[in-house]
Amino acid sequence: MSDDGLLSDARATVAKRELASLSREKTIVLALLIQLFIAAFSSFLVVGLTSLYDPSSVESGEIRVGVTGEVQDELVQAAAETDGVTAVALDSRERAMAVFDEGGVNAVLTGTTVPTDSGSKLSVIATAPAENIRTTLIVVQLRSVLTELEAQERTERAASLEFQPIDAPPKTDSSPYFGFTYTVLIPLLLFLPPFISGSVSVDAITEEIERGTLELLRVAPVSLVDIVDGKAAGMILLAPLQAALWVLLLSVNNIAIRNVVPILVFVTAIATIVVVVGTMLGLLTAKRRQAQLLYSVLVIVLFGAAVLLPEHPATTAAKLAVDSATATTYAHVVGFAVVAAVLYAVTRRYANRIDAESL
Repeated sequence: MSDDGLLSDARATVAKRELASLSREKTIVLALLIQLFIAAFSSFLVVGLTSLYDPSSVESGEIRVGVTGEVQDELVQAAAETDGVTAVALDSRERAMAVFDEGGVNAVLTGTTVPTDSGSKLSVIATAPAENIRTTLIVVQLRSVLTELEAQERTERAASLEFQPIDAPPKTDSSPYFGFTYTVLIPLLLFLPPFISGSVSVDAITEEIERGTLELLRVAPVSLVDIVDGKAAGMILLAPLQAALWVLLLSVNNIAIRNVVPILVFVTAIATIVVVVGTMLGLLTAKRRQAQLLYSVLVIVLFGAAVLLPEHPATTAAKLAVDSATATTYAHVVGFAVVAAVLYAVTRRYANRIDAESL
C-alpha cells in the first residue's frame, strides 16, 4: 500500500474515532436529541413556539374591555375596529375597576387629554389582570386597540401637520407560522449542528494535548496534519448529515424545504469555518477551558458581525429554504465556501509548521 493510502487510512481512523467518542458525550447527545425532537414534531411544536414568537398569532377569543375617561368615544371606536375586542362604556374609572374586579371585563382603558405647548395629546392608562395564562394575549389585544386609536388620531390631525410623514407599510395577511418556520425554526436547526461541531473540535484537540495522547498518535506514522484532517473531517461531515436529517423530518411534517443541495453546501461551509476556528484555538492555547471560552466569544462576535454583510446567514438560509433566493443569496453560499476552503488550508499549513518545528 502506498504512503498516500496509509495516510488516508490514518485520517479515516482518526475521524471514526472522534465520531464514536461523541456517543460518550452526554451534553452533545442531549443537544442532538433536542434538535431531533424539534424537527420530528415541528408541525406540532410550531404552534406553541409561534405563540411565544408572536402572541398575536394565537386566537385568544373575544375579550371585553371597560372604557372610560375623556376620550371614551375614541377608544370605543378604536375597539370596534379591532378584531376580538368588545368595548363596554362605563361612566367612571371607579365603576370600571369594580366591574373589572368582579370579572365583568377582561381589562380597562382610561383615556384623558393632556395639554401640551403645541396643543394636546392623549394619555391612556391600560389595566390588565395580574399574570396568568391569558395576560399576554389580552395585552396584545390592548396594544392593537391603542395602535388603531393612534392611527385614527393621526388621520384626524393630518391637516395640522407641517410636513407629510412617511406612509406606514401596508398591512399583510401573511401567516405568522410561515414567518416563524422559515426565519427562526429552520435557521436554528441548520446552524446548531455547525456550532456544536466547532465546540467538539475544541475538545477533540485540547483533550489530546492535555492527556498527552497527541504525542502518542504522532509517534505512529501519522503527522499532525493527518490528525487535524481526521478530527476536523469527522466534525465537519456531522453538520450536513444532521441538517439533511432535519430537512427530511421537516418535509415529513409537511414543511417544504427548497434548494436542499445549496443549503447543505452552506451548512458545510459554516461548519468548516467554525471547526477550523475551534481547531486553531485548541492548537494555539492547548487548554480546554481557555479555548472553549475564546471559541464561544469569537463565534458570537462573528455571528453578530454578520449583520454587516449584504445578507445575514440566517436570511440566506431562510431564502434558500423558501425558494426566494437572489443572486446575493447564492453569492453568499459561494463566498462562505471559499472562505471555508481558505481557512482550512491555513489551518493545515499551521499544523504542518508545528510538525516541522518538532522534528
